[in-house]
Amino acid sequence: MNSGRFIALEGGEGTGKSTQARLLVNALAAAEIDAVATREPGGTPGAEAIRELLLHPPGEGWTMEAESLLFAAARADHVQRRILPAIADGTWVVCDRFVDSSRAYQGGAGKLGDAAVQAMHEIGSHGLRPDLVILIDADDRLVRERLALRDGTRTDAIGGREADYHAAVRQTFLANARNDENVAIIDGDSTPEEVHSRIMQVVTRKFGLSS
Repeated sequence: MNSGRFIALEGGEGTGKSTQARLLVNALAAAEIDAVATREPGGTPGAEAIRELLLHPPGEGWTMEAESLLFAAARADHVQRRILPAIADGTWVVCDRFVDSSRAYQGGAGKLGDAAVQAMHEIGSHGLRPDLVILIDADDRLVRERLALRDGTRTDAIGGREADYHAAVRQTFLANARNDENVAIIDGDSTPEEVHSRIMQVVTRKFGLSS
């Protein structure tokens, strides 16, 4: 049996990652490729429990160090219990966020530093990297409009942070991507269908799929 593939979709709040993960899994299924969508933090019962702690923290919330450790713990469980077994079974895993989100949110915008995030990932998940990372980048104004339509006044502990924080997240994503040949930056300022078409071009070229 051939091993599966691991694709991560990355980007800031409101860039359309969840929609694109669903569209990608559907497209792979149409091409007779067994694929599943998952997310971070989450994807397993343990990681989903940690997700709730992260997005709706008790008391005064987490320090950036504690937040990073919780993300790393959720990812470690997700990798060992869902991602690696699926890949070994020949399934393609499409994940809404992976370690590059921690590098951007906690490492960059949170000022913890990339080395610290990478060290936690090495310990918790043995440094696992996706076969392909798709970074969806969208204009800040467009993202704010999308989030207002999607969430209204509802938000979570991370999504509700100041605009300067999210601007730093975006810049860190882009800076890291430019130094990684395994990351494809996709313009997310279009309709979901147009963004999906761009993603499929990258996936088809990367993995030699028939178009």
